[in-house]
Amino acid sequence: MNHPENITHSQTDQLHTHTDVILQKVVDAWTELQTQQPLVQCITNSVAANYAANVLLAAGASPAMIDNPFEAESFASITAALSINVGTPTSEQMQAMQISAQTVASKNTPWVLDPVGYGAFLKWRSEMVDQLVLLKPTVIRGNASEISALAGNQVESKGVDSTVSSKEVYLQALALLTHTECVAISGESDFILSKQLNSVIQVNGGSYLQPKVTATGCALGALIAAYSAVTTATIAAVSAHIHFAIAGKLAFEKAQAVGSFNVAFLDEIYQMSADKIWQYADIEVLSL
Repeated sequence: MNHPENITHSQTDQLHTHTDVILQKVVDAWTELQTQQPLVQCITNSVAANYAANVLLAAGASPAMIDNPFEAESFASITAALSINVGTPTSEQMQAMQISAQTVASKNTPWVLDPVGYGAFLKWRSEMVDQLVLLKPTVIRGNASEISALAGNQVESKGVDSTVSSKEVYLQALALLTHTECVAISGESDFILSKQLNSVIQVNGGSYLQPKVTATGCALGALIAAYSAVTTATIAAVSAHIHFAIAGKLAFEKAQAVGSFNVAFLDEIYQMSADKIWQYADIEVLSL
């Protein structure tokens, strides 16, 4: 990684150009999301289903919470993207996850895997995640503890919450790029590891209240899936994280208590615009 004091003026110009190119692609992706309104199949947890659906609707996508094995194959064959979240898995959901992932993989439909709670203490779901990873999800998204554990590191977690920072983990996650196009790690700052760009995009912004609202991380995974229906894996992950970071920042300017922040956040997801992306997006491109 480059240290600021060692970057030449030419390199600085290149970095600014690179971020401008990325932001233009994010704006294009947001525009396409509004235009195409892609159908997104979500197999998610019982805590997150309603919230994730509302976030997708507010962002411009069309959610479908199809999570049973009897409809999984037929629906996965027509969806524009798939989001799998293993937060509160049931036996039938587990079957639906496998069927849906296999179906979209065979059709080259983009899909996102969110390995909620991955680790030694939740063995059943973690073994399922290991199987799903072999089907090469388009994007793997999680908090720092989950991504670190999935990459083979021994970390402790607090339930499904992270106990380590995203900045500590992103280099550990490089090994996961053998199974996916992109790894997205959420935290105080978010880090997106891109196989396509051979770099890391750091996304800053948001609010400390976002983790206080149930299912924001789960909804973020669903939003990545929605964006992946209209753009590349890297830009999808960056776009969704920027969308959330800006919405969190602007919502906090209006509301500093959890309940009112939650409402303001959803409003800001809905009221996103190209101008807001250019004005408020805060990203850095880091070398691997």
